[in-house]
Amino acid sequence: MTMIATHEETVLRDSVMRQLAWDPQVDATMIGVTAQAGVVTLSGYVDTYSGRLAAERAARRVYGVKAVANELAVKLAETRIDPDIARDAVQTLANRIDAPRGISVTVRDGHITLGGTVEWMFQRAAAERAVKYLRGVRGVFNNIVVKPSVSPKDVQQRIVEALHRHADIDARRIQVTADGGRVILNGFVRSWNEKDEVEKAAWTAPGVSAVDDRLAIAP
Repeated sequence: MTMIATHEETVLRDSVMRQLAWDPQVDATMIGVTAQAGVVTLSGYVDTYSGRLAAERAARRVYGVKAVANELAVKLAETRIDPDIARDAVQTLANRIDAPRGISVTVRDGHITLGGTVEWMFQRAAAERAVKYLRGVRGVFNNIVVKPSVSPKDVQQRIVEALHRHADIDARRIQVTADGGRVILNGFVRSWNEKDEVEKAAWTAPGVSAVDDRLAIAP
């Protein structure tokens, strides 16, 4: 049964399409967009993994978007063999000051898998950021484990303090709880951007290995 889009869904779809076309990091010529109940689905093809990520970021910036289902496939304009990608990944990680040492790299069919352990979440993110824009990469699986080194109470307190310092976040509407290295966020935010900022603040705290984001968007 074919669902007929409402006026609001059509407006949201058109807004996302315009945002994709406007973003210089996105080639929107082969991207299709649908919207239903605030959930936007991206389908079609892009020629780089970074373009896939950029399209999702662009869609999330549109007012009214509650979630994005990224079904874009990566069809590379230029195919590279896995050993070349692996060599570039290892070299790139070695040259990054913010990337941790001792990270393992495996490449299969253009997909990079990262492994190892780190103490800070920013190190895990830095390792992924270092390799995901390499030429020929189709995707990245980040299996790096963050080992907590502080108490849950300390983690919770640091996150709450960070939220209250942030000018763009209404910390009064957000509840933070910590269980080991896992942080749970409950409450309400005004936009998808605010939701991202709250989650980013949670990830920045030392010892955080997982963030369960249960925040609802209520403008």
